[in-house]
Amino acid sequence: MTDESREETKAVEPPQETVSFAFDRLTVARFREVFPNARWSDTLQAWTVPGKTARRRIDRWLASEADRKRPYEEERGRDAYQFEPILSPYLQVYDRGFRIKTPFSRTVVDELRQIPFARWNSDDKVWEVPYASYDDLQHRWEAIEKAAKRAEPEERRKRAEARKGTEEEAKAKRRTSERNKKRLPVPSDDLPPPGRPVATTAFGIVVVTDITGELVNPEEVAEHHPNADDEHVWAGWRAATLEELVHTWPARAEPGEYERIRGWWQPTLEELRAARTAAKSRERRRDARNASTRPST
Repeated sequence: MTDESREETKAVEPPQETVSFAFDRLTVARFREVFPNARWSDTLQAWTVPGKTARRRIDRWLASEADRKRPYEEERGRDAYQFEPILSPYLQVYDRGFRIKTPFSRTVVDELRQIPFARWNSDDKVWEVPYASYDDLQHRWEAIEKAAKRAEPEERRKRAEARKGTEEEAKAKRRTSERNKKRLPVPSDDLPPPGRPVATTAFGIVVVTDITGELVNPEEVAEHHPNADDEHVWAGWRAATLEELVHTWPARAEPGEYERIRGWWQPTLEELRAARTAAKSRERRRDARNASTRPST
């Protein structure tokens, strides 16, 4: 099988999600009972679960596993909290553990995802962490709270005010202007595959829509595309949809120096996870806007 055909095969893989947890024979047995089609990936170091509803089913299973934690582990977490409590407006205690509610921050989400059995409660818009995971929560709390404070609207406003009239603000405006042009310089002899998500140095994961053939002027775009030369041409791009991201198979390894200089590569699992989360948020906002403008019957 050629590299091209192998990539095409990967591109039509069914949607799937990953889950990892501390190895325990009984836990694995319970997991396989609930997810008989799950497979262990040595590359990802995680279990892969196929299906469009895999994320919801995994979250339910994680919640049930948290409830199964042995009583002494729960009690140990309760005792640890009583002895050295986390005092923060972002954390509340409830009957099964802790609820964390902060302004949106990618750092907060990344930190919480590393805590065993932490789960997002979409109904109440809070993260929930069982007592048994208190040690992990406490270990990561400084980073969580610091990121949450930076994400507060007032703090964001202060930083925006401080940037007014500065070179930093001007640079940000130029960067936004370049992004709005929806163009990407690519080597004329090494073009990205059209219609499929690719990771890029400049704009994250995008889908190339067309190759215009127009030559790039390296001097004019050096600030935003320093690796572009007179052998590059412009490609048009758009944001990848959630469905496209779900169907994209991750790269087996991080991009090398050549891929970074080239400006595009097959996205890694971490890049896909971040892009999927962002795409879900975009789709939720779009659905909310559509619902608010839909005439009532």
